[in-house]
Amino acid sequence: MATPSWTNRGSLCRIRGCICAPSYCSRSSRSQRESPFRESARRRQCWNNAAISRWKGSVDKFRYLVVEGPIGAGKTTLAKRLAPRLSAELLLEQPSENPFLGRFYQDMARFALPAQLFFLFQRARMIEPLVQPDMFGKPTVADFLLDKDPLFARITLSGDELALYQKIYEALRPRAPVPDLVIYLQAQPGTLMERVRRRRAGYERGISEEYLAVLAESYARFFYHYSGAPVLIVNSENLNFVERDADFELLVSRVRGMKSRREFFNLG
Repeated sequence: MATPSWTNRGSLCRIRGCICAPSYCSRSSRSQRESPFRESARRRQCWNNAAISRWKGSVDKFRYLVVEGPIGAGKTTLAKRLAPRLSAELLLEQPSENPFLGRFYQDMARFALPAQLFFLFQRARMIEPLVQPDMFGKPTVADFLLDKDPLFARITLSGDELALYQKIYEALRPRAPVPDLVIYLQAQPGTLMERVRRRRAGYERGISEEYLAVLAESYARFFYHYSGAPVLIVNSENLNFVERDADFELLVSRVRGMKSRREFFNLG
């Protein structure tokens, strides 16, 4: 299999960290497309106080919530904060368990297929308990959407390997429940790269910004077409869910206030 070539596959928007597909965002329609929640830092605390009170009493609104986004977007961090707020079970990918991942980032052409299949088996196994959910059990917050699994395969596999992966995916894929909401986190490739460097995971040492750029674009295309569940598209460039509680509460309020199947949250 040839080494993947990272190319520019389209003129996706790069306005202030937005990586949505062209028909969702353009300079001429920016004011109409972006979320009204473009609050300055000095107003965050007001939103923080209001968000807490508005969220109470709505815990049962989401039984299955998924946080998604490219590597470094902050999906696991956000999922870890949302789970206790929802009194939910936490379902997290375990990339450190993938024995091929570190080698994949060093030699993608050689290790793409085993790395991808390992993740597919892992995700399918983890999602299996949700196929027949307990109506009286806890909600679930996950940091992965099984439907996006082929996204990575299409980037790194080709020819017979891609065909083999697709056959295994279709045979193995469980009939997972549709999420009540998907929170899709976006960020610029440079921001993703900086976050990856900060967390210093050994298996991520070989990740390049070029790869993250292609991955971010592929996510944008995937969610441009995705219609399986309501989606809140979040520009995470200026959000810090670890160090700023107010940012988290802003997002919680925005999630609770969703009224349509596709909305945007962009904190300027």
